[in-house]
Amino acid sequence: MAAPRALLIDVDGVLVVSWRPLPGAVDALAAVREQVGVRFLTNTTSHTRAQLTALLRDAGFDVGQDEVVTVASAVSTYLRRNHAGARCLLLTSGDIAADLPEVRIVTEPPADVVLLGGAGEEFSYDALNTALAAVLDGAALVAMHRNLVWRTDAGLQLDTGAYLAGLEAAAGVRATVVGKPEPAMFDAALASLGVRPEECAMVGDDLDTDVRAAQARGITGVQVRTGKFRATQLEDGGPPPHVLLDSFADVPRWLREGGWRRGQT
Repeated sequence: MAAPRALLIDVDGVLVVSWRPLPGAVDALAAVREQVGVRFLTNTTSHTRAQLTALLRDAGFDVGQDEVVTVASAVSTYLRRNHAGARCLLLTSGDIAADLPEVRIVTEPPADVVLLGGAGEEFSYDALNTALAAVLDGAALVAMHRNLVWRTDAGLQLDTGAYLAGLEAAAGVRATVVGKPEPAMFDAALASLGVRPEECAMVGDDLDTDVRAAQARGITGVQVRTGKFRATQLEDGGPPPHVLLDSFADVPRWLREGGWRRGQT
């Protein structure tokens, strides 16, 4: 395992929970910046890139807007290339229109694309039925991610993947997913940093979406035991993380003391 030149860092569950910093994370990020380049790679869809940057700054983190790679910006690029001018029925929690500047958003059918963002109260029975009707009528089904759960102060809660699975089964289609664990998100971050996969590490709380997906791309996977992490995931028969740390607060020591040379710690 080579020494990382850069870190890709998941946000929710790694740096913050419900936008409150996890213990030691603020100081750890400052220390990490003295050693490697960083990008913040997030499937969060309830806020725009500008809003995410402001929330992280309010929580005490030194973050530049150009360092935040959001799934909404990746989806905007995908839609421009594959569904230019399409009418997009958007179902998401939060207003992210600013990150979809060239996407033609509609609030009801007819629609050419059904686009799912992050789940919340907006994912009502009526809203999901409207989405189903549009897909059955021929609309493409596109999702920003397939996360099943996310962690808040109230604990684990259902996320988009749970609803997406139902829509796919009911309509007999397979959605196009743009966010993590798809390679496009990782590639966008690597390109902005100017590094190769083997020169980078991904720090995440989701073993499948963050860590294993990064490892499949050739990136060192660093799993932290915070956020949505559950120890039982390590026994599911899938590839283990290259590195296992208690929290992001341990990352500076891992970098400084050459933990990457030994692999898993």
